[in-house]
Amino acid sequence: MRAVEIAGFGAPDVLRMGERPMPVAGTGEVLIRVAASGINRPDVLQRKGHYAPPPGASDLPGLEVAGVIVAGDEAAMAQAGFELGDRVCALVAGGGYAQYCVAPVPQCLPVPAGFSDVQAAALPETFFTVWSNVFDRGALQPGETLLVQGGSSGIGVTAIQLAKAWGAQVIVTAGSDAKCADCLKLGADHAINYKTQDFEAEVQRITAGEGVNVILDMVAGAYVAREVQCLAADGRLVIIAVQGGVKAEIDAGLVLRKRLTVTGSTLRPRPVAFKAAIAQALKRHVWPMLESGKVRPTIYREFDAAEAAQAHALMESSQHTGKIVLTWEK
Repeated sequence: MRAVEIAGFGAPDVLRMGERPMPVAGTGEVLIRVAASGINRPDVLQRKGHYAPPPGASDLPGLEVAGVIVAGDEAAMAQAGFELGDRVCALVAGGGYAQYCVAPVPQCLPVPAGFSDVQAAALPETFFTVWSNVFDRGALQPGETLLVQGGSSGIGVTAIQLAKAWGAQVIVTAGSDAKCADCLKLGADHAINYKTQDFEAEVQRITAGEGVNVILDMVAGAYVAREVQCLAADGRLVIIAVQGGVKAEIDAGLVLRKRLTVTGSTLRPRPVAFKAAIAQALKRHVWPMLESGKVRPTIYREFDAAEAAQAHALMESSQHTGKIVLTWEK
């Protein structure tokens, strides 16, 4: 099979199309003929040598795919309601940049009715991540306010739509007026250009000094101290990436007085059972929203799989709003 390999850690041009043996599905797994592969920030980190795959995972990049089940553990498939030939999208720990990919059955979801393969491939990584961190860990409730740092990212556009569908108010930050406008079109109530505005001051203004209930943070570093200031009483700060650095200094007294929670998580190394629980929650709560059109994936651009280097260069430029997807010829 054809697969996008990392020839050596570095710039996007280290991504090369190569040939690999087709993987074999083991117990509890399916083999998917991949039609489309989503691109995510962890793929970029892996390419640079900063995010190694978990033990036992493929060394190929790619954390989400959509395609057709062509082989697998029939008993596990039957228990999950799948059969050969079904169109699915799946969250994987690696190996997504290939014509064929193995996925645990519990991490597969049916392609929502009416969705293309490209749309389906844009779902797993961001929807699993947002559900786990905003709704499970952050416990966002209807009527509360969510602040999303990086509202135009794949994670951001998903968080905007899901939080709004859940009945929350959404404030986002983005790096340009155009991106702020994109976020407002997706349903955000307020958008702050962090390059020209002080997001901490703007949050206080928008909330009349009350602060927000939940913050989804992909920056960390110096942002954490400012985010603690932005939280309302009993607020929750959930950190899912550290693009701004791993070290932060906060006002611990404020954490005590306002009963704040500062937490975080990574999804890739978590066990199948953990991801399976998220998949079932998504199928129950979110898949009906997707099929009704209440929530939709935001696709910025598609690339042929042979153009993976160009796709990564676009990801790193941060010029996009939404998801970037690779497609494989059938």
